[in-house]
Amino acid sequence: MRINEVEIEDTFAEAFPMVATRVIITAADRFWARRAAESMTGFATSVIGCACEAGIEREIEPEQTPDQRPGIAVLLFSFSAQELEKQLVRRVGQCVLTCPSTSVFSGLDSDKQISMGKKLRYFGDGYQISKKVGERRYWRIPVMDGEFVCEQSTGCTKAIGGGNFLVLSESLSGALRACESAMQAMRFVRSVIMPFPGGVARSGSKVGSKYKGLRASTNDAYCPSLRSITSSKLPPGVHAALEVVIDGLNQDDVKRAMRTGIQAACEAGTRYGLRCVTGGNYGGKLGPYHFHLREILQ
Repeated sequence: MRINEVEIEDTFAEAFPMVATRVIITAADRFWARRAAESMTGFATSVIGCACEAGIEREIEPEQTPDQRPGIAVLLFSFSAQELEKQLVRRVGQCVLTCPSTSVFSGLDSDKQISMGKKLRYFGDGYQISKKVGERRYWRIPVMDGEFVCEQSTGCTKAIGGGNFLVLSESLSGALRACESAMQAMRFVRSVIMPFPGGVARSGSKVGSKYKGLRASTNDAYCPSLRSITSSKLPPGVHAALEVVIDGLNQDDVKRAMRTGIQAACEAGTRYGLRCVTGGNYGGKLGPYHFHLREILQ
């Protein structure tokens, strides 16, 4: 299979089970809502070292938010509901509660709930006030610019982490152009995030390492500098590989994001030396979700 003369390898990308939540951050204007969201999703590229993966999903217009103010939807992913709750409370407490004018609400309805305002309310030192609207409970915590409104809990659902595709290019600049085009298109896909910087990882990893206790290590098969001393998977003429990593709330979300990103990369990439698109296939060692590239693109 080829798209715009770019080869699509006959392989699959492996992904693994996670749990996720969505929260809605609102503020007096979009500038402050985004500042809180960017701070909250910092140091959240990979569960390998960050305990969670998080990113901005989309902007939300005021008429669609609970308090009719500009909003930002944030998705957080982790391996367990317990760790997800821990990361959520820490990040909302340190990055949203502290940000001027913000409030935070649940953005996911689910029977499974994890705490948010239920734990953060204690910052009010006894001056916090609870208010219930319908079946939802909110906490009003006094702060120096007025009140921080925080919903008591948010929904938690099963999710998928590690969906991916790799772009193989004649040069780094060509790989960057292909990935930038992919990210521009993928930012309109709902229910997914691309947690790495700019959505892209240069340090793609394989499962395991020769060093005891290290769960992942450099994906030597795609490192140009190791072509002559390892079992390289880089075609002749390819001198740079970059990986786009996707987390989504379900398989269809991940497939849609992969299809959108790959098509956009191929449309732009041939002008800059994009040769091939492949997937992170680890022989089934990473996870049970296998996204076959050619099936997704048909």
